[in-house]
Amino acid sequence: MKISGRNKLEATVKEVVKGAVMAKVVMDCKGSELVAAITVDSVEDLKLAPGDKVTALVKATEMMVLK
Repeated sequence: MKISGRNKLEATVKEVVKGAVMAKVVMDCKGSELVAAITVDSVEDLKLAPGDKVTALVKATEMMVLK
């Protein structure tokens, strides 16, 4: 699959917390924690589970930089 996004981070799923409609997916990326909010349907379609190797694709309309 080709995609135009350039902010791709290899990660490992640590936890999946399902709600009624949305789910929280917690991932580890080289020791940093990433958290994504996606639909429960997407979690089920991807069969996400702790330990899975995934790619986190980051797309944002705003970015902040701290120093």
